[in-house]
Amino acid sequence: MVYEPGANIALSQTSETFVAKLDESLLTGLPPFSRLNREQIREILDHATSRRYDEGTTIFREGHDAERFYLLLDGYLRVVRTTPGGDQIIVLHIAPGQLFGIAPALQRDTYPASAIAAAESIALSWPVRLWADFTASYEGFATESYKTLGTRLGQIQETLTEMATQAVEKRVASAVLRLVNQSGRKTGEGIEIAFPVTRQNISDMTGTTLHTVSRLLSAWEKSGIVRSTRKHVVVTDPHRLVLLSDV
Repeated sequence: MVYEPGANIALSQTSETFVAKLDESLLTGLPPFSRLNREQIREILDHATSRRYDEGTTIFREGHDAERFYLLLDGYLRVVRTTPGGDQIIVLHIAPGQLFGIAPALQRDTYPASAIAAAESIALSWPVRLWADFTASYEGFATESYKTLGTRLGQIQETLTEMATQAVEKRVASAVLRLVNQSGRKTGEGIEIAFPVTRQNISDMTGTTLHTVSRLLSAWEKSGIVRSTRKHVVVTDPHRLVLLSDV
């Protein structure tokens, strides 16, 4: 049995009970654990703490001391950076099954960005002092973690490049497509983004104004490309959105 990211996980019991009952086999398909046996995964889980985060909760803040690192079991996260001018930009979304808050992998003592729950989420966490032990003792934990980090840095660079070089409509279309590719699920209307997304969120992802995002989404709705409400976006014509992102 392999853990399925996004599966609904109940956390009505205490953190200790939840972790103790978490079946090691549920994590064997996740990159940090993929080369480990059940006994090794159990050893790692025995050091973990679990916690549920309501939508909108800040898990940690940019610049604060990195005291723990995390594994997202359920939900979605927004990674937010603050610009020198004080503006906040959503540079990344994190899906279930991924490590986050791994400041020691960057040789940092502080978090390089803030992590905010985009939906109700559940995460495991460990004291940062265990990072060196895990990467030294468990085969694949380090290499798979650094692969994740490299992919993530590439995604952030792509986002920042789009913001600096692309026309507004193209980068808004690209941002919505990234959300669809990461979390989209098919419905009768089209492909639905699986977590709450507001127009302000899209504005923060693309470095444009709320007014501009609202104007574009309204135009796309009239053209039959998307349907959106206050926190809900469905792409009804993905092909046309792809064409807009490639203009």
